[in-house]
Parts: sequence; C-alpha cells; structure tokens
Amino acid sequence: MLKIYNTLSRKKEHFTPLIPGKVGMYVCGMTVYDYCHIGHARVMVVFDTVARYFKHLNYELTYVRNITDIDDKIITRAIENNEPYQHLTERFITAMHEDERALNVLPANIEPRATHSIAAIITMINQLLNKNLAYVGGNGDVFYAVNNFVGYGQLSGKNLADLQAGERVDIDHAKHNPLDFVLWKMAKANEPAWESPWGLGRPGWHIECSAMSTCCLGEHFDIHGGGMDLQFPHHENEIAQSEGATGKKFVNYWMHNGFVRVNEEKMSKSLGNFFTVREVLKQYRPEIIRFFILSSHYRSPLNYSDEQLNEAQAALTRLYIALRGTAAATTTALATDYVQRFEDAMNDDFNTPVALAILFDLARELNTAKTEKHTEKVNSLALTLTHLAHILGLLDMEADVFLQGDQQDTKIEQKIQLRTEAKKAKNWSLADQLRDELKAMNVILEDTPDGKTTWRQEH
Repeated sequence: MLKIYNTLSRKKEHFTPLIPGKVGMYVCGMTVYDYCHIGHARVMVVFDTVARYFKHLNYELTYVRNITDIDDKIITRAIENNEPYQHLTERFITAMHEDERALNVLPANIEPRATHSIAAIITMINQLLNKNLAYVGGNGDVFYAVNNFVGYGQLSGKNLADLQAGERVDIDHAKHNPLDFVLWKMAKANEPAWESPWGLGRPGWHIECSAMSTCCLGEHFDIHGGGMDLQFPHHENEIAQSEGATGKKFVNYWMHNGFVRVNEEKMSKSLGNFFTVREVLKQYRPEIIRFFILSSHYRSPLNYSDEQLNEAQAALTRLYIALRGTAAATTTALATDYVQRFEDAMNDDFNTPVALAILFDLARELNTAKTEKHTEKVNSLALTLTHLAHILGLLDMEADVFLQGDQQDTKIEQKIQLRTEAKKAKNWSLADQLRDELKAMNVILEDTPDGKTTWRQEH
C-alpha cells in the first residue's frame, strides 16, 4: 500500500483517496517572468514522477498545476522590457513548456492561469469578508485577518504568538496585524487591473492558488504539492483562505520537495550559481538531468554539481548498455520479483533512489543473461527494465540512439571496419592507431565475445 509523507502530520501515512480509484493533485507552478531554473526542474520532474506512478497504480488522476501570470515581478520585468505583460508571460509560458518536454515531463491535466480565474478569486474574497476573515485596509487593499482563523500555523508548525513577537512593527498602518496578508491589491497607475467590488485592482499571490485549486478539484481534495520554500507562508495562507472560505478541510496530504543546492551552497543569483534549465541542457542531455533529479529522494536536498551530473550520465549509460542488442518482445512476461521490489520502493513515499538501485540490479542480471545467451530470460529482463524505467520517465530512447548520440555514423563505421580488417590481418599497430583516432572523436569501442565491435559516444 502506498505511503506518503504528509507535511501536515509530519509522518508517513497510508494513502486513501477521497473517491476510490481517483486522485486529485494540485501543484504550485511557475511565476512566468523568466526562464525555468533547476529548482523548477526538480518540481516538474518530482511531481511528474508522482503522477506517472499513480497512473501505474491504475488511479484516475486529475493533475492540476497552475501558472501565475500576474504579480509584482511580472509587472516589473514587463516595464523594464517596455512590453505588454501578456507578451512577456506568453513568451515564458512557451519556454516553460519547451523545458518540460525536454525533461520528458508530461502535461498536467489542467493548467489554470491566475488571470483567467479572477471571478473565482473575487468570489472567495467575498466569502472571507462575509465570515469576518478579511477586511478592507486603510489603503483600499483587502487583507486576510490571520488572528481570526483558528489553527493558523498548523502546516509549518509555527506558533502565531511567536510569529507576532518576531515581527517588526509594521510601518504600513493599512493592516490590522503585521502578519495579515493581501488578498486584493488596489491598482497603481499603468498597472494591469480588473474590476472588483473594491475597485480596480489585482489579486494577491496566495488567493490565486486557493481559488484555482478549489475550482479545478473541489473544496476538499487529495494532494497539494510544491517546493519546500512554499510551505510558509504560501501554503499556510492557502489553508487559512480555503478552509476559512469553505468551512471544510482543504487538503488531505501535503507534499514538499527539498531545496536544490549548487556545490553545497544555496542557489542564488547573487552568488553567481544560478542556472536555468536551458543553460544546463547545453552541457547535459535532458535524460541525464532527469536521472540526476530522481537519484535523490524528493524530500532530501539535491546538490547540483558537475560531478553529480557526470555520475548520473555514467549511470544512465550503464543502463542503456545493458539494453543494447535486446529485442522488444512485448509477449514476454515481466520479471514479477523485480516489479514487486520496484513497487515496494515507490510505495514507500516515492523512494526513487531505491527504485533506481533495483533497475541496476536488473541490468546486472540482464548482462549476465546476455553473456549466457539465455534468450527468454534476456527478453523478460529487458522488457521489465524498460517497463519500470518508463514509470520514472527514463529509458525512452533506443539504446544506440542514446549511446551513439549525434555522431556521424558513416565515418565511424568506416574506421571500425578498417580496424576489424587490420585485426584479422594481425596488423595490431594499425588497429591500435584506429582505436586511438576513434577515441579522439569521443568514440568508445566495445569488442564483444563473438568478434563484433559496438561503439558508443563518450559524452
């Protein structure tokens, strides 16, 4: 049975869906004012893998991941670029989808946008005002009254009194309490704005997700996910808004992935260690990045470094080498013991590092079966390896396509043929010379026991 670590209860819990056989999952998506960075890539890949596993378990999944297409950063960047904010957001939404496809991230079932959800946002704010959980501040903005919601801090484990004691005196006297947060911002000159009962303005960030998630999945749903940095205040505020407005429990299971660090330091533009997905893709193939992300448990910190990515590249290469030369025999039975071990790992809070280790056990047995020329066993193990890897979004390429990359096949094959002929003629110096020439082309030769030579690209 699947267990999920629930941030709300701080323990692993057996997963029981609200509706048998169905799962509703909402994940906080990107604020689209720039290219996605490797932290975003982790969120994409982690929850794509969660979604794939639910489908493997034959759940009917509704996966919702929103787009924040209006906020202060978007407005500031659009002004800097001297372009309409819609042009900016559309450009980066397109880029985000390109990055997703590169990383083999499947599209979410529903992708709501904040600017398309204004009516629902206004409705929820009105509900909060009617329940005395919100008020219009002295500057015309609408604020959430944190003190009026019983249980604020339950997700993050923060105590309201401690939070208030730790706050500096707020110089903005528009708010009743320094911890109160904005639900609706009054429009400033030349800013995007929408009509509302409180005048022209735009929504605050937190209310957008409450409105979009409940509109898509209902007032009470199964799973809400996102990066650990969103736990407080964003997700804490979502609970306060949603439960305050509906009077119902908001979410059953909260999932948060860990931070990404770069060479053991926090990733930040100020430290100069901030990398976009596109920058990383110039150095490493997309599947290597995905493998690297899955090689750490999603709740653990992920340390980005060239060394870690090179290790991921070497590991993925070993899996493809094991698959090389095997036939896709779909009529072959899966190796059920490996399937069970894989599912045991994934059922333990989506433990992808253990699941990957099982793939390597499979690959080792597959290599042995290939050496022993045990055809039926080879076919079963190869099918099992690809089947399980596909659940993780891996090994989707033909082995030779991955291993040989974009090298010019004709020139390489000619040199390999010349080397084979030199070896037959016992011209070892020429054979060694040709091997060295191929190595200079980043081509690694592998001589098989039956006298054939295969090759792969050294990345």
